[in-house]
Amino acid sequence: MKRLTNLENIANSFSGVERSYAISAGREIRIFVHPEKIDDLRAFQLAKEMARKIESELKYPGEIKVNVIRETRAVEYAK
Repeated sequence: MKRLTNLENIANSFSGVERSYAISAGREIRIFVHPEKIDDLRAFQLAKEMARKIESELKYPGEIKVNVIRETRAVEYAK
């Protein structure tokens, strides 16, 4: 449980992160970012930076998948 919390804390320490969830027993982390603050290119850079920080700060067997999700929604109503 501590490792999951540490994983989420690392992700949340980056600017532009809205929320993060460690899933699959800590084998994957999904990071949701603010789409108005983070563009597509920065999302890729952020994933790489987070992976490097996780490698340097945590000890874990195997690998951890880092998903940065930048969601844009367009909603319109037909009347």
